[in-house]
Amino acid sequence: MQTIQKTYVEWRDDGYWIARTRISLDSVIYAYQGGAAPESIHRSYPLLTLEEVYGAIAFYLGNQQAIDAYLKQSEVALAHVADELKTSFRADNPALVKLYPASR
Repeated sequence: MQTIQKTYVEWRDDGYWIARTRISLDSVIYAYQGGAAPESIHRSYPLLTLEEVYGAIAFYLGNQQAIDAYLKQSEVALAHVADELKTSFRADNPALVKLYPASR
């Protein structure tokens, strides 16, 4: 009997993605960490099969330390980009910043 292996998660474009989709592993795992059941995640991402959702969660649980580090690194990078954009916006739009003090 031949063993069949399925790949549910792949690394491409500097990130983890559900295999053969444009749905990031991050999206599925953040929902899972937020308490969403696999069935609920499946309803939120109808392009994924329930099997793919469970496969992504199993991949995460099997590689939790590495994926948690990857997610943390992504959050830090995103915060850095957001800070750069905010600084750039303020420099390029001083009149708007003056009108809307809350944006400071």
